[in-house]
Amino acid sequence: MRSFKKIREIAVDRKGEADILAHRPTPPEIPLVEMSDDRLLAEFSKRVFQAGFNWKVVENKWPGFEAAFNGFDPARNAMMSDEDLDRHLKDTGIVRHATKILSVRDNAVFISDLAREHGSAARFIGKWPTDDIVGLFALLKTRGSRLGGATGQYALRFAGYDNFILSRSVIAGLTAAGVIDGPATSKSAQAKIQAAFNEWHRESGESYAAISRILAFSVPD
Repeated sequence: MRSFKKIREIAVDRKGEADILAHRPTPPEIPLVEMSDDRLLAEFSKRVFQAGFNWKVVENKWPGFEAAFNGFDPARNAMMSDEDLDRHLKDTGIVRHATKILSVRDNAVFISDLAREHGSAARFIGKWPTDDIVGLFALLKTRGSRLGGATGQYALRFAGYDNFILSRSVIAGLTAAGVIDGPATSKSAQAKIQAAFNEWHRESGESYAAISRILAFSVPD
């Protein structure tokens, strides 16, 4: 497996030091452990609605989403009724996609359950150990709604969690670095990926998000 030092050298040769530094992830304004659970539900919901859709459209309509879903209050949305669903499907202020609308309800239930179990869903997720990021991915996939794969990974990143994202470029970088030699979806492949990121983190002191971006820059676009 390549060292992170070598990976970074390759990335700098391809993109230049200035470009690498310009794309360093910035810390969130509010740490995830201090985020309210309604903001966590809002973040999850935004990424679900943006998946496979025009991100800018969702962003421009976001005030309408906030109004329609009562500020993404988990308790209120966990009780979404058939009448609520019908109202949402007629609301031109949001993207009217039935299964994505229902995911707001299901993720409100998920977040409410975590809050009952741990006091705060955002704090629980924010404190999840970064040496087991793939375990957090699995939690979102199994207990959340439409939060598997890239959607959940981007949702965590935008919420302020320090995770890698298994984009096409990152997977190509992992392959080039000798970490995996096939799909990144199996448990064995994800265990190898987590181990590699843990080693690169220990070697460099860089965040997992920064390592992820530099790895993506180390391969052709």
